[in-house]
Amino acid sequence: MSQLDAQTKPAAGANIESKSVQDYIDEMPIWPDGTSVKSSPMTAMQWRIWSLAAAGKFFEGFVVFMTGVALPLIVREFHIGSAEKGIVSAASLAGILIGAVLLGGLSDYFGRKRMFIAEMIIFCAFLALLILCQNFLSLAICLFGLGMALGCDYPTAHMIISESIPSVARGKLVLGAFAFQAVGALAGTGVGCLVLSLVPDLSAWRWMFATALIPAILVTLGRFFITESANWLSAKGSHDEAELAVTRLLHRTPRYPTAISLRRDATLEGHGGTSFMALFNSRNLRATIFASVPWFLQDLGTYGIGIFTPTILAAALGGGAEHIRSVSDLISDGILAAEGSAMITVLLIVGIVFAVVLADRLGRINLQVFGFIGCAVGLLIASFSIDFEGSAKIELIFVGFMLFNFMTNLGPNAQTYLLAGEVFPTAVRGMGAGFAAAFAKIGAVATAFLFPILLVAIGTRSLLYGLVITSILGAIVTWMFRIETTGVNLDEIGK
Repeated sequence: MSQLDAQTKPAAGANIESKSVQDYIDEMPIWPDGTSVKSSPMTAMQWRIWSLAAAGKFFEGFVVFMTGVALPLIVREFHIGSAEKGIVSAASLAGILIGAVLLGGLSDYFGRKRMFIAEMIIFCAFLALLILCQNFLSLAICLFGLGMALGCDYPTAHMIISESIPSVARGKLVLGAFAFQAVGALAGTGVGCLVLSLVPDLSAWRWMFATALIPAILVTLGRFFITESANWLSAKGSHDEAELAVTRLLHRTPRYPTAISLRRDATLEGHGGTSFMALFNSRNLRATIFASVPWFLQDLGTYGIGIFTPTILAAALGGGAEHIRSVSDLISDGILAAEGSAMITVLLIVGIVFAVVLADRLGRINLQVFGFIGCAVGLLIASFSIDFEGSAKIELIFVGFMLFNFMTNLGPNAQTYLLAGEVFPTAVRGMGAGFAAAFAKIGAVATAFLFPILLVAIGTRSLLYGLVITSILGAIVTWMFRIETTGVNLDEIGK
């Protein structure tokens, strides 16, 4: 970096050309001989924003997937039935639904940074209360509150990254942060297994959630020290503040760009208005369908399989309700299922690594369609286990679920998140991404609530067949309404 000339185009001393925020972010330095650098190096502020957003995705995976390990202990302690069990499983997802569309949408009005901080304050408060819960109602309320905070993070974290980084790296960096959801999922099952081993009693679930509190507080404090999205400030007409934000965001040594003069483009504030109904006008309807429907379809499978993998594995490995005679049996089954679930969850991380590498090369649409088809194949393989016993049964479940986890994070689980934060204009990006996440979580809530009931009512085979069909539908809808955003400037996508 020290060898770079401080020059940028235009040269120092020339009239400063007015540009958009994204133009300045994408601007590349040049060598003293005039040769352009291949990519624009990330600044310390850009990396700080990215890491704090990645931490939010980690907590989502950690809390949601740990619920699957903690659920048998919660059921036993509070003596709850199947319907209440469904409520506990769905409470955090219902909170994500509400948080995404209500709190996430507020980032279009109050700013990305304010909501980025507010969501973590809400998360920490409800996490502390969850650890102290004494009854079923307070438990459901606290899980719902945690979900609201995580729901707000869906659009806000994406936007605060994508509006602050170069266009050519947007796919891999947004998905790189999203990958920490899978890391959190693995950590959640791993910590759940460890806590069960160290604290072999019903209170173990409280200690599981307690492990996240101090790290969450540190992340909250860190978010106070980032800059506001200059894209959002510019879209709101606060051009002077936006110029200061860009200057702080792009602070480098040697300095480039050498001077910043943002284009006073009044059309940025229009785009059909900022009311919620703007998402359904002729300009934005295609983006709304494309961002929300495939996400809804993939969440049906991802959360159903993700949350209840420990339960399914416990039954396949010889556990089940009839096997449990004591708390020690419950703990033993929980450890066994958590270990198996952790093995399967590793494929989420492998899948997202491939997504990070390939998203800006093969394109979001290709990966999402291919991923949906792969998910269908994985679930179909898992359904074959019904006709087998012993080791063959277990192998088919593991192969099917591991293929599903790999393909969902290579394709729809990663790409739907990425696309939802890209396809809308800046003025309604928060509402659009928030609506897409909320609509998706309708599927997640329905799955989490109905999954334990449907497992009994129609059986594992029929349930898996249904998820195979939804995966195929996801591929079809993605292709019909596709909007490719790979490497495209956010300003151009908005137009």
